[in-house]
Amino acid sequence: MGEPPSAEFAFPGPLRDRLVAAILSGDKTATAGLLADYEHCGDPLPVVGRWAALIDSAGRRVALLETTQVRVAPIREIDEAFARDEGEGYDTVAQWRAAHERFWTGPEMSAVLGGPPVVDDDTLIVAERFRLLG
Repeated sequence: MGEPPSAEFAFPGPLRDRLVAAILSGDKTATAGLLADYEHCGDPLPVVGRWAALIDSAGRRVALLETTQVRVAPIREIDEAFARDEGEGYDTVAQWRAAHERFWTGPEMSAVLGGPPVVDDDTLIVAERFRLLG
């Protein structure tokens, strides 16, 4: 069967450290990514039942995650329950969206994509829910 694929949240550094801590504490059970990022990098979309190794900023495998739900949808369809399940302290969808737009159009993601993406109501995202296996 081999090693499970890596699950890397954000880029190495303080944000990834916070996200990994939120996953390990059980606060974070969902994540969202730009479909354009998956397509640009040639990465397969997550599928229900897939296991992935959670990677910290030092490149270590710190836990195993299982994907429990995947949905590709326009960003406008994200609801408050999903925003809260991201475990980053968002009380509203507007807060969730503003933070994600800053990340997705920031310098690191723009470098990956070859320029800043357009993020509007119709932008497709990959909304994933997962559970911590250990």
